[in-house]
Amino acid sequence: MRARIYKPAKTAMSSGTAKTRHWVLEYVAETARDVDPLMGWTSSSDTQAQVKLHFETKQAAVDYAQEHAIDAVVQEPKVRKANIRPGGYGENFATHRRGVWTH
Repeated sequence: MRARIYKPAKTAMSSGTAKTRHWVLEYVAETARDVDPLMGWTSSSDTQAQVKLHFETKQAAVDYAQEHAIDAVVQEPKVRKANIRPGGYGENFATHRRGVWTH
């Protein structure tokens, strides 16, 4: 069995960092997916590809993989600094604003 250990990136649809704090061990699909000719559903005989295990730390995920003889590859996350403005969103509506507020 092959797997990868990674820390998920934040979604592009929000600025929040929910679901990005834990490490994930995800199995790599061993077989290709098939399309059912009648219904058009996608299926696979490999059920391990559906498994995602969440861990608090990277070391916990690596230890689990070694303990269960799983060939795992660790992918380090690309760290970005936070983009936080000093005034935040409320600064757009401040009463002490110097310039004209436009869209």
